[in-house]
Amino acid sequence: MLQVTVDTPLEWNLDNYYSRKQDLKFDELVKKFKVEYHAGGSTQNSIKVAQWMIQQPHKAATFFGCIGIDKFGEILKKKTAEVHVDAHYYEQNEQPTGTCAVCITDDNRSLVANLAAANCYKKEKHLDMEKNWMLVEKARVYYIAGFFLTVSPESVLKVACHASENNRIFTLNLSAPFISQFFKESLMKVMPYVDILFGNETEAATFAREQGFETEDIKEIARKTQALPKVNSKRQRIVIFTQGRDDTIMATGSEVTAFPVLDQNQKEIVDTNGAGDAFVGGFLSQLVSDKPLTECIRAGHYAASVIIRRTGCTFPEKPDFH
Repeated sequence: MLQVTVDTPLEWNLDNYYSRKQDLKFDELVKKFKVEYHAGGSTQNSIKVAQWMIQQPHKAATFFGCIGIDKFGEILKKKTAEVHVDAHYYEQNEQPTGTCAVCITDDNRSLVANLAAANCYKKEKHLDMEKNWMLVEKARVYYIAGFFLTVSPESVLKVACHASENNRIFTLNLSAPFISQFFKESLMKVMPYVDILFGNETEAATFAREQGFETEDIKEIARKTQALPKVNSKRQRIVIFTQGRDDTIMATGSEVTAFPVLDQNQKEIVDTNGAGDAFVGGFLSQLVSDKPLTECIRAGHYAASVIIRRTGCTFPEKPDFH
């Protein structure tokens, strides 16, 4: 998905929530105003943050997605190349490239989203192709946002099974409460293959209700989620729940631990929308180097603290993480 950021006048009167029915205004703002383009979408945000944290080598992170054959698709390819992500898109002409306009009026922001091609990924036309599957086979760590279960659950399951069979690390994000509610069957088909599960406190609470955990305590939810059936017994599942400014919770096979987030001047916070994606990106950047889980979480907290001080999921040229 391509993120378009623009300062808009107050008379646009956009509500502060995701809208899918403002295509006309979206076209208008691109023509009328100076806009900034960024590679966006939940998984792509995490992957580009991971690559930013890694720095070298370039293209350590590979991303699969779907775009239209159009100008926004070309811009998106350019933007992923600029952040050194190795993006391989399924290009189709049924739907245009997915876009999300971030419209900023004074201190408020509205997201005008048109998922379009983001919903059109086809396993048999992209993932199953030999040249693409070879890239999957080369990877050591896999990350997929739960959102993708609404698009191609068969793709998620294929990658998850491959990871489990080859003792690679498969990671998944709960992404949003509606995934646990309305895509429960697809989610629970994949869950036995999940080595690391990410989510926030709201997603965790919904998942717990849907699973009948009968608790609202986030540490207990993490513990029960960690103990769900798992195929690859060589790796114990790790469950990580973020809670905004409150402690991040991690459950392993032996314990549940709380990690304080970094102290943040509230006046410096500009946009918290990409914080969860950034946390995952930071975490993965250290995981691929076999760093301890405590370091992975520290990197996640650092990445999130950088992103919330900027508009959209953007970052300076280089990280300052030591």
